Amino acid sequence: MVLGLGDASDSRSRDLPVEEDEGRQLSYFGRSGSRTTSPIARGLGFRNTSPSRQKVVKTKPRGLDEEMIATFAKAPHPEVFMEDNIWAMLPEDLLNEILARVPPFVIFRLRSVCKRWNSILQDNGFLKFHSQVPSHGPCLLTFWKNSQTPQCSVFSLPLKQWYKIPFMFLPQWAFWLVGSSGGLVCFSGLDGLTFRTLICNPLMQSWRTLPSMHYNQHRQLIMVVDRKKRSFKVIAAGDIYGDKSLPTEVYDSKLDSWSLHQTMPAVNICSSKMAFCDSRLYMETISPLGLMMYQLDAGYWEHIPAKFPRSLLDGYLVAGTQKRLFLVGRIGLYSTLQSMRIWELDHAKVIWIEISRMPPRYFRALLRLSAERFECFGQDNLICFTSWNQGKGLIFDVDKKVWSWIAGCTLQTYNSQVCFYEPRFDALIY
Repeated sequence: MVLGLGDASDSRSRDLPVEEDEGRQLSYFGRSGSRTTSPIARGLGFRNTSPSRQKVVKTKPRGLDEEMIATFAKAPHPEVFMEDNIWAMLPEDLLNEILARVPPFVIFRLRSVCKRWNSILQDNGFLKFHSQVPSHGPCLLTFWKNSQTPQCSVFSLPLKQWYKIPFMFLPQWAFWLVGSSGGLVCFSGLDGLTFRTLICNPLMQSWRTLPSMHYNQHRQLIMVVDRKKRSFKVIAAGDIYGDKSLPTEVYDSKLDSWSLHQTMPAVNICSSKMAFCDSRLYMETISPLGLMMYQLDAGYWEHIPAKFPRSLLDGYLVAGTQKRLFLVGRIGLYSTLQSMRIWELDHAKVIWIEISRMPPRYFRALLRLSAERFECFGQDNLICFTSWNQGKGLIFDVDKKVWSWIAGCTLQTYNSQVCFYEPRFDALIY
């Protein structure tokens, strides 16, 4: 970028004589830029001194020497040549610190530069610097299978660009995308008649299968990562088919085992979607009406009598930052009266408070028919809406109150599964 600016200034200086270029630069410091337009001034014989007619006075401004004038007049270094012998001797710690600030997806291209950079992902010094720099920012991970071949595309919100990540390392039974947290992605599936769960780091192309649960059935799962403790946990809330007799199980990566906890009370679950925030797991329930909350540290369930808004057709729980919990859903019985709204839970009053509505033009473009199915999920006060039939993606920033379409959305596949994803090289699968 700097080289481009330098080339532009150099080409401009070749078109104009050097003296005229310097004179123009000097006149910037000396002239006032005002135009004499008053009748009195014209009567006294003052000439028009507009910038278009003003004669350039080639004088040196007070306080500027010859070196400073030359610096403002033209670029001192129009071209910069990178000497291989100098850059090849760059200190190891400085190189790691520079590469740690490169967008994670670009690292794959840089690995082909030389053998030294190819092994950068296994370098502890690089991973140390990478863990200290700010996160790349939120991304969207799209996963689907094409002829039993796993496919993955990642959309970087900061860079506004799609990237493809090879997912051929996954076993064939990995079918359901559970979710992502702290740079790790969780999958589940049936290996024959056995329900299995795996954790992977897509950037490192590493994965491992978790030990079998005590009650090995298709469960509702959610994964959370604790970056400070460099560990993760997977929570199995209940059976996916509605069996309430199964106890809650929690996998701890530090112990590499599942532990049994309290069984969820007999309730009618409204949706299989769960939200985790502030060390608490939330699920929607119809009977009793409200939420079921599981405290991870204490290991027990608790009912929260937060009544849902009237005429709510379908609702999704979305976790925000800190203790913020959102409810997203459609309101209205007829297609012409439907609207998408967002509520936030007031923990003190135990009520839902409406905070925003999707503009009608976005709602009609996202869901053309009243019966169309959509998905909703969130991360860091960002809420993403995806439409199965339209193949579109829409993001709402809760803090900025801004709606924006996902550029070049690739959600055309019917069985696409999407979640937020934070790319990190230092996310450990153990």
